[in-house]
Amino acid sequence: MTVPDFQSIMLPLMQFTTDEKEHSFRDSVEYLANFFKLSEDDRKELLPSGQMLTFDNRVGWAKTHLLKAKLLESPRRSIFQITARGKEVISRKPSQINAKFLKQFPEYLEFCGGNTTNENSNLPSQINLTEQISPEEALDAVYQKLKSALAQDLLTLVKDCTPDFFERLVVKLLVKMGYGGSIQDAGKAIGRSGDEGIDGIIKEDKLGLDAVYIQAKKWEGTVGRPEIQKFVGALAGQGAKKGVFITTSNFSREAHEYAKNMRDTKVVLLDGEQLTQFMIDYNLGVSVISQYEVKKIDSDFFADE
Repeated sequence: MTVPDFQSIMLPLMQFTTDEKEHSFRDSVEYLANFFKLSEDDRKELLPSGQMLTFDNRVGWAKTHLLKAKLLESPRRSIFQITARGKEVISRKPSQINAKFLKQFPEYLEFCGGNTTNENSNLPSQINLTEQISPEEALDAVYQKLKSALAQDLLTLVKDCTPDFFERLVVKLLVKMGYGGSIQDAGKAIGRSGDEGIDGIIKEDKLGLDAVYIQAKKWEGTVGRPEIQKFVGALAGQGAKKGVFITTSNFSREAHEYAKNMRDTKVVLLDGEQLTQFMIDYNLGVSVISQYEVKKIDSDFFADE
């Protein structure tokens, strides 16, 4: 099954604690993973940022919400157990426990930025109780949305630039990615080969131990297999084994399959969407306007307490 949202985890987590014993976070993660019958792939799923395991993150936030509602308590670091209030809630045999359910407790409303006297108060400024995702996921989702919009605007600009500018852009990107040694070394190769299907040659590394042949083309329609075959033929004519085909449009399924099944020659296909994503990742043609740091407790710092 897919990884459950953090609110769906709340009731099973409460039920896990009904033995009234103390439990660790890791124990709860293992229990809940088995409860939801998660596969190994489900367990390894990461948030869009790639920095956190999705399921572990959601279990952590389910626990946080239950702690804030005083259904759970933490007698010491990294340990939690059910409270008297939690036992009373479970005795009612609720069909679900979620953010809406927890709003009955004043401590939870305070945590959410609301109050106990105004039911129409603007609940959470920091947590949206209508969401099924954790705050980290909300941040990631907003970031991905902003990045997607930026990528679309960036691709429009790239498509409108001249072919010469596009070739220079490709060189600068590859250098930022660690190829070519320097802009001067890489730039000398672009447009110099004169061979059909090859627009330039760039060093694979700063020492120039191997070369990567490039075709960088502004394209309107889908690039098909014949164009890739032509490029591979040009590589063979140079005795080359590595090539990158970069376009502002996209590649057909047949083109991808052909490139993937090449044995003696390695060809990487880079379409317009991937190109702009790399440009954003390597800060080419974009600038940083703000940065946010998401921090967590450093357990090692408190280990010798």
